[in-house]
Amino acid sequence: MADMERFNAILFPSDGRPPSVVNLMTSPVPYSPHHGTYGNSTSRIPHPEVYMDYIAEKYGPRAWKCQLIESLDGMNKKFSSPYVVFYPTVSRDGMPFPINKSIRDLQGTAFQEEMAWRGNIIVGKYTGHPFSNLINASMADYPIIKNYFMTHGCVPDASCTAASFTDAVIFDPIQ
Repeated sequence: MADMERFNAILFPSDGRPPSVVNLMTSPVPYSPHHGTYGNSTSRIPHPEVYMDYIAEKYGPRAWKCQLIESLDGMNKKFSSPYVVFYPTVSRDGMPFPINKSIRDLQGTAFQEEMAWRGNIIVGKYTGHPFSNLINASMADYPIIKNYFMTHGCVPDASCTAASFTDAVIFDPIQ
């Protein structure tokens, strides 16, 4: 476990508790037969599933997806240090994840159930590529993330707009 690196991220619990800062673990990209070598030291896999209740086990990064927050509505420049929102997609029992009460409360009358954020949501911060250059987030980032969640629902078919995570990592679940 010496290869594990941790970065501060913000957790939005689905049960309505206030957001808090947690340690988001990352590990080096595993051996890839497609690339023929072990991942280089800058390629890392984040593990937000550690904080996601009821997520399917043995699926690793295929049990969650992410969306990038590169700017807020009305901005004409992207953030120099954007955010990545990790959300669960594959539950242990096949049932939908519970609607995230913390984010639902932020959205108020703008809340739309079909676009609801579900399960525990983890927000990381990065520079460059969201999986190789994570940096520490803090509660000072909360107002920006709150603004985003107030005006944006979850897009279930969305994935990272940067190079696809599945293109960067070949992953086979543990059998």
